[in-house]
Amino acid sequence: MNITFRQLRVFEAVARELSYTRAAESLHMTQPAASMQVKQLEGQVGLPLFEQLGKKIYLTEAGQELLQYSHAIFNHLEELEDVLEGMRGLNRGRLRIAVASTINYFAPRVLAAFNRLYPDVSLNLEVTNREKLMRMLDANEKDLVLMGQPPENLDLEYDPFMENPLVVIAPPSHPLANEKQIPMQRLEEETFVMREKGSGTRLAMERFFQEHQIELHPGLEMTRNEAIKQAVRSGMGLSVVSTRSIELELETKRLVALDVEGFPLMRYWYIVHRKGKRLTPAAQAFRAFLLEEADHLADSNE
Repeated sequence: MNITFRQLRVFEAVARELSYTRAAESLHMTQPAASMQVKQLEGQVGLPLFEQLGKKIYLTEAGQELLQYSHAIFNHLEELEDVLEGMRGLNRGRLRIAVASTINYFAPRVLAAFNRLYPDVSLNLEVTNREKLMRMLDANEKDLVLMGQPPENLDLEYDPFMENPLVVIAPPSHPLANEKQIPMQRLEEETFVMREKGSGTRLAMERFFQEHQIELHPGLEMTRNEAIKQAVRSGMGLSVVSTRSIELELETKRLVALDVEGFPLMRYWYIVHRKGKRLTPAAQAFRAFLLEEADHLADSNE
């Protein structure tokens, strides 16, 4: 096959937008020119890459396969550019990081500190849930991922960089707010505001209660920590969250951490990448910086 990078760029844009017109606009070219590039690519592949149903277009099975490989090709080219810049002694490059939503309270602090040391490194941060982080790792889309317990079904390299204690939270007016050494069984009388299925915090919480034969009573299910904190403050139930995410609420006494037997539940945050991945100089520098400075930055007000 004699596929060109231009054809792949246009194909990626059409696959992203699912529209020839919007893809052409994003690439500053005409719609017929974009359509022609895709037709030429389909001719090289020997299979249709898109199919039209009504007014919408969709990727075919061949298109989905090609999209994964095109992502890998362009990721490798970007890595090559950063590696060559490092070999030339240039103190710059790109750093693409994805973090779990619970780490977003800490990530801007560490990125700001890293940026002061390496101001010419271009930083890209994406905050998302555990399910999407695992897809990113599987597709090798990011340089590094910061998350809770890494999945066991992927071939990964990871190191813990910070403790992540989980606690049971309640509004200050809750009857248990001032109790000491609350038995775990007492929690069976409470309703819990839950993170979405697949969330690392939820998995740890459910595993803990199952191990101790505590019957959990789920109430609301939410995808964002801020929404969970508001729901707990409004008296809609208790929840289990990272202490890192409620520092302000504890300080201002908008929420309390209950003194429950077995808590805090100790977990860790990890810095993760695919095994065998060749880290760029920027990624290597960030990894070393995080492992060295994470605890200091977590305890500082920077």
